[in-house]
Amino acid sequence: MKIYRTKKGIVIETNNQFYTQANENWDGFINDDNLYLKLEKIVQSSNASEEAHHWINEALLPPVGNQEVWASGVTYFKSKLGRQEESKDSGGGTFYEKVYNAARPELFMKATGPRVMGHLQKVRIRKDSTWDVPEPELTLLVSSSGKILGYTIGNDMSSRSIEGENPLYLPQAKVYNGSTALGPCIFITEKPLPKDTEIKLEVIRDSNLIFSDTVTIDQIKRDFTELINYLYTEYSFPEGSFLMTGTGIVPGSDFTLASRDVVKIQISGIGTLINAVE
Repeated sequence: MKIYRTKKGIVIETNNQFYTQANENWDGFINDDNLYLKLEKIVQSSNASEEAHHWINEALLPPVGNQEVWASGVTYFKSKLGRQEESKDSGGGTFYEKVYNAARPELFMKATGPRVMGHLQKVRIRKDSTWDVPEPELTLLVSSSGKILGYTIGNDMSSRSIEGENPLYLPQAKVYNGSTALGPCIFITEKPLPKDTEIKLEVIRDSNLIFSDTVTIDQIKRDFTELINYLYTEYSFPEGSFLMTGTGIVPGSDFTLASRDVVKIQISGIGTLINAVE
């Protein structure tokens, strides 16, 4: 099942049928260890709604309320290589080798809920950066107890020129206005995603496809439960959280985003997140 957050309420999609919930608090609704069963009961006791398509098309919001969005770094081998390449001149390349092989993962705060962009909203590149990329990431919805409830699509906008100067500049390279997008929905399931689940990135400039690549989630080195355990060890999330699981698509040094580029991220089974660059 999929759920959408809109200005008019919550939309549930299952088997090409749509159901609406108008008077629900988003944070309380999704932070439920039995979310899948709750959705099943709503669908079984409700009639399909003709208004739901209008809610999604005209009033769609990012699928995040007051949850924090965190991110995982260097979880793919290709990401490790990309980080080493960008920081080789600063002497920081060995740090990423160590992070990739260490027991403790790299985790960092990406955005608070109100700062997250949604589907068809604009993302940004920093004015003081010269090398910028989108990072397409499978993103977990995690309850306050640490249970994976569902999955969405994340765009971790990154300033590689800043991060490459010095690994300690990571917060400035990753956290700024318009640096995070999630959506368009959350895929709610009680089963793990198939290992061959594919993430596809496309960047379009002036109606031309200038970059395209794909990766499957079986390339992620870290177990999702392992990432959550580290994140929740000494930090609490009363409303639940979102956790980006890292990127396995790393454009080369000859590529950088520009204003008005369109970023499309598709994950099989979930949908497509589209954002233009401001």
